[in-house]
Amino acid sequence: MNSTLDRFFSITARGSTLSREVRGGLATFFTMAYIVVLNPFIIATKPDADGQFIGDGSSPNIALVAAGTAFVAGVLTILMGVVGRVPFAMAAGLGLNAFVTFGVATQMSWEEAMGLVFVEGVIIGILVLTGFRVAVFNAIPTQLKTAISVGIGLFIALIGFVDSGFVRGNAVPPLTLGIAGELTSWPVLVFIVGLLATAALVARKVKGAILIGIVGTTVLAAVVELLFRPGAFSKDNPGGWMLNVPHITSDMFGITNPLVLFTEFDPIGGFTRVSVLLAVLLVFTLLVTDFFDTMGTIVGVGRQADLIGPDGQLPRTKEILLVDSIGAAAGGAGSVSSNTTYVESASGVAEGARTGLASVVTGLLFLVAIFLAPLVKVVPYEAAAPALVIVGFLMMSAIKEIDFSDYEVSIPAFLTIVIMPFTYSVSNGIGAGFVSYVLIKVLKGKGREVHPLMWGVSLLFVVYFALGPIRDLIGL
Repeated sequence: MNSTLDRFFSITARGSTLSREVRGGLATFFTMAYIVVLNPFIIATKPDADGQFIGDGSSPNIALVAAGTAFVAGVLTILMGVVGRVPFAMAAGLGLNAFVTFGVATQMSWEEAMGLVFVEGVIIGILVLTGFRVAVFNAIPTQLKTAISVGIGLFIALIGFVDSGFVRGNAVPPLTLGIAGELTSWPVLVFIVGLLATAALVARKVKGAILIGIVGTTVLAAVVELLFRPGAFSKDNPGGWMLNVPHITSDMFGITNPLVLFTEFDPIGGFTRVSVLLAVLLVFTLLVTDFFDTMGTIVGVGRQADLIGPDGQLPRTKEILLVDSIGAAAGGAGSVSSNTTYVESASGVAEGARTGLASVVTGLLFLVAIFLAPLVKVVPYEAAAPALVIVGFLMMSAIKEIDFSDYEVSIPAFLTIVIMPFTYSVSNGIGAGFVSYVLIKVLKGKGREVHPLMWGVSLLFVVYFALGPIRDLIGL
């Protein structure tokens, strides 16, 4: 294959094929399509400080936010494919949307909260254009980058286990197996069958293993729902399906104009609604979380795609980070929260995707989802979660590259790896790894070996971790 498409995306040069890229784009979409449903349930169902909701204000408008989520994700993912030319998909960031909902919008209007998200995206864009963000990326020691990849692998595996209901949260102990220590529900059984089947397909190196696993498990889930009617998960029905009930309904088609949301953000009002200092701290928290969540994701997924060279660098890093920063601003402007590069992109990479063509495929599917948003509800967590667990295993395999006999780097690497899943945050893991790395180097009298940017970033993380005491100290 020597077509213009092949040359533009370097398909052959990266050892891929057109079919792999299409398959990878499909796998990534089906693994992360849940965000079209989940993001509205996080940000569209909660009122702001004025008691208003996103959209029409008087009541939750889930359909509008779902359409906006799909539209922004589609445009940005296509942009990532064409400009970044890597198989990285983008969508509203989980964790970021929760912080915007519960940490920002509770103190101001939704328009003002999304305005701060827009401001944060603009700042990150400036950091990219000045070369600062790329310089920070290149300053990270190679083994810490590897630890980030491994940590993300464990993190998304945990997401898979939790979202499927295989592992559940409790007061004491904090996590248990299934319902009260028992795997007694039909949906969990579907997850287990899907996990084992997907694992077998991957072990046998079947082409399209992850995608086949998702589709096959979804079909199994639909059959189980038809025969045994587990229904939706609730407090009274803990054995129900998580998020979506896998059945076809009559209202599978429809469209809501997502462009109306682009008139509902205010980048200035937040600084007048609360104190300027508090607004700056909120923007800083958004920036740090967005900045390093993306950093960790592109390292982890880039390594899984064999795109990171022997020097630990990723090609077109500046372009990738620029598109990601546009995602933050566009998410704020579109009132769907900051968009960021998704770790679920690793599902497409596991299917063989190595170029931006896979992202174009994923982005087009997101745009189609504007019209077919209800179709996403056919796939329950239990059908998508096996793919996340298997991808987590694939990403964790890089742990062999960490020299655990060298405590100066292995202890920070360990903290990076375990704190990500234990705190449900990529940024927390990266911060713990960076701060401990610098501290150990200083205590061993090797502070001069630390890159100046690592010093600066580590100090920022110290501030990030201490934001609570800082607020108390200055009376916020």
